[in-house]
Amino acid sequence: MKRSFFIALIFCGTWGSLQAQTAPPAPGKIDLILEDFSQHPERILVAAHRLAHTHYPENSLGALREAIRQGIDIAELDIRLTKDSVLVLMHDKTITRTTGRKGNVSSYTYAELQQFPLLHNGQPTDERIPSFKDVLLLAKGHIMIDVDFKADSEAAARLAYDLIKSTGTTRQILFFIYDYKDAAFLRRLDKQVPIMPRAHDAKETAAILKMDKFPVVHVDESFTDSVINDIRLAGSRVWINALGDFDKMESVTEDTGFDLLLSKYKQANVIQTDLPEQLLRYLRKRGLHR
Repeated sequence: MKRSFFIALIFCGTWGSLQAQTAPPAPGKIDLILEDFSQHPERILVAAHRLAHTHYPENSLGALREAIRQGIDIAELDIRLTKDSVLVLMHDKTITRTTGRKGNVSSYTYAELQQFPLLHNGQPTDERIPSFKDVLLLAKGHIMIDVDFKADSEAAARLAYDLIKSTGTTRQILFFIYDYKDAAFLRRLDKQVPIMPRAHDAKETAAILKMDKFPVVHVDESFTDSVINDIRLAGSRVWINALGDFDKMESVTEDTGFDLLLSKYKQANVIQTDLPEQLLRYLRKRGLHR
């Protein structure tokens, strides 16, 4: 009896060990986001404008950590080039608004920029202007990144693509371009990096859809339901901004801004906002997010 019991224990232990070795790993956070992005167009994804900057400076590592903590799907950020050719996060051409210092990003080396604290609500913080590489490494495995490319040169684009590839974050990227014709050059750099073109009107939308299949197309508030529907039928997601009036309404009275946005753009399934945590809560209450 005892011998049979011990044999059974050994068998169960061995089987459990084999199961542990052969069972697929549990999906990570980025895997769930990417699955929603590609397989569940009915789910609306949340994009944090300039990262989650309610309690941290915009375009800072702290704001990125906060976006990850909140469970946001996509972190939007802006990149520019320093004097010594380092890609850093900065929305404006100058550093005046975000650091209180004068001059363009391109007038300083990366080391010089590290001397200036980033401001939040006008007050200096412990945050510094981060490099694009550091941001990619922090985001890896956690969140998608929308790269609003403001460096404005082919050399800078090559540098950005090299960093994306070397950090192993290619599948997490949406490379945002204002002129869809730039997609041809970017495709030559690396066909694997997902591109998000901006469509300014119906004519551009038709040209974009004819040119290639893009994972998502950024549209403006002037778009009609029929044009947005064309994008969805082509298998692309539709990116719309809550920035401005919709966010302002939402910050005054809960649900009003997001209700109005979704009533006007029923087919939009990526929303960029300055209130990402509120939008995530709003969508989950309505079964529109995982």
